[in-house]
Amino acid sequence: MAKGRRRQERARAAEAISAQVAGGLAELVPDRDRPRARTLLIDGAPQSHVDLDDPAHLDFSYQRRLGHIADLVAPPGRPVQAVHLGGGAFTLARYVAATRPRSTQQIVEIDAPLVQFIRSELPLEGTWRIRVRATDAREGLGKVPDGWADLIIADVFSGARTPAHLNSAEFVAEVRRALRPGGFYAANLADGPPLTHLKAQLATVRTVFPELCLTADPAVLRGRRFGNAVLLASDRELPLAELTRRAATDPHQGRVEHGRALEDFTGGAAPVTDASARPSPAPPPSVFE
Repeated sequence: MAKGRRRQERARAAEAISAQVAGGLAELVPDRDRPRARTLLIDGAPQSHVDLDDPAHLDFSYQRRLGHIADLVAPPGRPVQAVHLGGGAFTLARYVAATRPRSTQQIVEIDAPLVQFIRSELPLEGTWRIRVRATDAREGLGKVPDGWADLIIADVFSGARTPAHLNSAEFVAEVRRALRPGGFYAANLADGPPLTHLKAQLATVRTVFPELCLTADPAVLRGRRFGNAVLLASDRELPLAELTRRAATDPHQGRVEHGRALEDFTGGAAPVTDASARPSPAPPPSVFE
């Protein structure tokens, strides 16, 4: 077993492309099942998966859940205006560009060396209308005009933790300002038992948006393990039936919580402000083993 693991590690080291970026050591590791696909790791933690031959392919379960939201923000194929807070390997921006041609998108990624690395090794198609800003997510969001975006996706991690200033009600209010009426806000949240951060984020978003739901692995929602949960919020009725169907038929089945069940899950958690915000919890080392 140990010899096999060492062989795999040597093979990865021989084939992976790496670069030192602001967030640590970035690696692009080949996918043996997809010739032009790569997984982005930062200091060994998986961040994104991209298939240059099929940008509509979403390999990570949380990214598929974000993809479902992108599918449902507007009628199929209609161009949208989207903001991606946190760039990674630009996976979701590529997905929107492939599934909704002529969409106009902005990626906000603070790690400028990472942006350069991804642009060089996994270039964006020249016809895609995607602008990349190398700046802080909240600062970049502040430059988005009022009501510009149909969709805002927050997937920001620094050292596997979401920075404190992106966890507050003031930040969520900036999101709503930049969204058009009826637009969608989707956030990738990571937490583990006792789910204190996740519950506080639900309480926080509820102070700004009247409609919200949460999609996650049932084991994560039960507090049995650390993992990702995707929050969706809007000022209009959510497409709950279709989200539930997609979550239930995903290769990694998820559960959608909303309404009274979500309120019960949130319990008495208090909303977070800029004054009280903290980074999201660090994942245990076993998550990436």
